Amino acid sequence: MDGARGESSGNLCSKIVAQLKVFVSSIFTINFLKVFLGGQVLSLLICGTAITSQLLHDRYAVSAPTAQSFLNYLLLAIVYCIALCCRKDRQDNFYHVFLSRWWQYILVALVDVEANYLVVKAYQFTTLTSVQLLDCITIPVVLILSFVILRVSFRINHIVGVMICIIGVPLMIWADSILGKSDTEDKPQKVLGDALCLIGASLYGISNVAEEYVVRRFTRVEFLGMVGLFGTFISGTQLLILERAELTSITWTYEVVLLFLAFAICLFCLYSLFPLVIKWSSALVVNLSILTADFYSLIVSIFVFQYAFNGLYVGSFIVIVLGIVVYGILPPRESQHNLFRHCSCLNSYSLFHNDYGTNSENENPDLTVTSGDGELTEEERDKWHRAANESLNERNCESQA
Repeated sequence: MDGARGESSGNLCSKIVAQLKVFVSSIFTINFLKVFLGGQVLSLLICGTAITSQLLHDRYAVSAPTAQSFLNYLLLAIVYCIALCCRKDRQDNFYHVFLSRWWQYILVALVDVEANYLVVKAYQFTTLTSVQLLDCITIPVVLILSFVILRVSFRINHIVGVMICIIGVPLMIWADSILGKSDTEDKPQKVLGDALCLIGASLYGISNVAEEYVVRRFTRVEFLGMVGLFGTFISGTQLLILERAELTSITWTYEVVLLFLAFAICLFCLYSLFPLVIKWSSALVVNLSILTADFYSLIVSIFVFQYAFNGLYVGSFIVIVLGIVVYGILPPRESQHNLFRHCSCLNSYSLFHNDYGTNSENENPDLTVTSGDGELTEEERDKWHRAANESLNERNCESQA
């Protein structure tokens, strides 16, 4: 009798373990790990920009946010515009892209430049704690715009995951206040600083959603090249108007030059990788993942700025990672047939969300583009995107006729 009970309990345990393994394997897929690790690399790059910027301000009294961003946009323009010029496809080279969509990219570049400027500028008027808390407004902005513009239908696990991630930020700020590292000095224009941070973080959300749409409908190289080109002109003009006196007053030692270059390289790598991770997932997932950037910055600050350590930092990191896992339990629901049906210029978006080539074999054999190992390269994906877009536009024209 006891042996039978032991055998039944053993079978029950084995079933529970097997079901648990299936559940865990269904969440921690290769795609999830790729997106998560990509998000953590982005967080480390953000950490690099934060540390170099703080070193410039604290040790060398340099406060020139537009000048720092200008170098990044210049690098983007040089690298990716050259890549566009080298393309042989007339529909995809620099000349065609510039003539077809120049004014859209001017707007996106303007939003991106001012987002960078306003958030950094906010530090002069408000506290570090306020900036850390208020810049999380990017997440609900991306959530709302993804629902309204990209027509992503979120499930309950996505809302819960977002809420869990946002809870992790106040935990980190609480740890700051306990250790006395928060900027508690009097800020007579704190309301102005908070407003600048809110506006800048909201612009980040708009820029991220625009970036998600562009990299899915067109290409990552096109987005980075055009934003880099117009961002260089916009930030360069702003630099001459607002920061000319600041640049002339800087003592250009080799340490300052190296910090400027380190900031620009980190930001360039961040911009280059950001649309790739968005292509793997979405703008919302990426913004949730980079919440861990504050944790990495605090860890580095322990060694660089002799900050004290608090266990709440680790707790906040675990909470944010838990929120990302909850978000990834089920994918968002997206309409494959009615998405943007009232706007033919946006009809291709649903075809390009994460899974490339879905149902393409039966519908149009010409759209099947694979490499020798069965894995699509980025160039092949871009070709498939263009072919799918042209095919879909032809169908729209036929149906309208």
